Amino acid sequence: MASVSLSSPRRRLDVGPRGCPPLFVKAWIGTFLIAAFVGFLGLQPARGNPFQQEDREPTPANKIDELIFARLKSLGIRPARPCSDAVFIRRVYLDLIGTLPTEAEVRRFLSDTAENKREKLIDALFDRPEFADYWALKWGDVLRIKSEFPINLWPNAVQAYARWVRAAIAQNMPYDQFARELLTSSGSNFRVPPVNFYRAVADRSPSGLAAAAALTFMGVRVGSWPPESVDQLAVFFSQVSYKSTGEWKEEIVVWDPLHAAVEKGIALPERVKLPDGTEVHLSADRDPREVFADWLIRPENPWFCRAVVNRIWAWLFGRGIVHEPDDFRPDNPPVHPDVLDYLAQELVAAKYDLRHIYRLIVTSQTYQLSPIPRSSPEQSAKYFAHYAVRRLEAEVLIDAINQITGTGEDYWSMVPEPYTIVPEWQRSIALADASITSTFLELFGRPPRDTGYFSERINRMTAGQRLHLLNSSHILRKIQQGPGLAFARSTTTPRETIERLYLTILSRYPTPEEMDQARSLAPAGSRRTVDLTDLAWALINSSEFLYRH
Repeated sequence: MASVSLSSPRRRLDVGPRGCPPLFVKAWIGTFLIAAFVGFLGLQPARGNPFQQEDREPTPANKIDELIFARLKSLGIRPARPCSDAVFIRRVYLDLIGTLPTEAEVRRFLSDTAENKREKLIDALFDRPEFADYWALKWGDVLRIKSEFPINLWPNAVQAYARWVRAAIAQNMPYDQFARELLTSSGSNFRVPPVNFYRAVADRSPSGLAAAAALTFMGVRVGSWPPESVDQLAVFFSQVSYKSTGEWKEEIVVWDPLHAAVEKGIALPERVKLPDGTEVHLSADRDPREVFADWLIRPENPWFCRAVVNRIWAWLFGRGIVHEPDDFRPDNPPVHPDVLDYLAQELVAAKYDLRHIYRLIVTSQTYQLSPIPRSSPEQSAKYFAHYAVRRLEAEVLIDAINQITGTGEDYWSMVPEPYTIVPEWQRSIALADASITSTFLELFGRPPRDTGYFSERINRMTAGQRLHLLNSSHILRKIQQGPGLAFARSTTTPRETIERLYLTILSRYPTPEEMDQARSLAPAGSRRTVDLTDLAWALINSSEFLYRH
């Protein structure tokens, strides 16, 4: 590895006319990144591997593991080794609260010798405000929470809707109640937030509303259904009416059979078939949405519980047991059907407590496997024999960079109605409105929330993203000037600074080889630190930082 001699603690990285780092630093960072990438992929795992427990084989921790490990054995797939404590704390922080652990939190966890420390950490994370922020972000993608075109909720409704979703998650509202309120509420979109479910769609026709309900609560894309089945489902939403008021952008969503019959010319049939083929009677004195909701949330419903536990699994693992998680159909079977059924049964038994499902999954050995496969990577990934490596979401990534550097972000909206000011310290995971964004979020694949599809969010790494992280003045200023990395320019010893950088950025201690490589930045014989922000820049550009593992 090339070494770089930095002249003084006050030195800053020289920047060319386009914000480019000088060639020698580029070369050093390139060399460092190659070394970090090779180590990250586990191609040299024998000495000081920080990603897995080399002396342990995975053993089942709960029913999930028993089912999956038995299937892996029958397929001849070896599960990965258990992940290290350092990998676990970073993984569970990112997966449960979308936030990087701090240096102090990592030190405390790694020094804890209690056997149940992972379970204790999981329970503590459920109580963090970031848990509600992060999962409200996830559900905001599904529910299309967005002010502007083509959803056009408008800002007041977005704020009311997003606050309701976040409060439901923070209070651990049972999932059947959550779904029922979204499907059956009536009233002002400003004062009865769940009615925005019927406004946050581009197509507000009965078939458009039926498609949104099926996608959200059944994991089904109705485009794969016969047209007559879609028409039958649309009947349950045929009497939804929208009425404007004198208040700016306010709208009343209501069950209105008279309006549907007289103005829309829609007559409600006496009998209609539900998606499972069951025929039900509809009466003029009952909202048909309630009939659909009653059927949907029944414990024996073949879609409701399976769809949501599969969606949670996909959020935690990067892909669902049914993949894509919103594409349930007969010719797209689950890879572990018994696990899907087990989780669905557990959700019913727990009275629709979604946190019970999170806990079951993240306490499983399957979730706590290392990212280094021991069988064919393709088969191992498909059957969850190792933890899938995937890039951090746009919001999580910029929040992590801001946390490390002690900086904020500028946000903007293309059509500000009314003009919106977002505080610089606002976390991106807590942004309620998809119409409020930033250049970074757009570049790194934040979903537009136009369809509610899982695939709208793009987490693939691109050349443009790599160049932005390595070569932009935006990231460079954060690293060079941010108060969070002031210790890298302080007068502590090089060893202490390097250790702190690794704990802050990668959530682990450096290996002996990494310490030796990083210390080569300091002049020979120096007992005091030079400016090690170049090392911070290299670590932030490493695959280990940019990817979940």
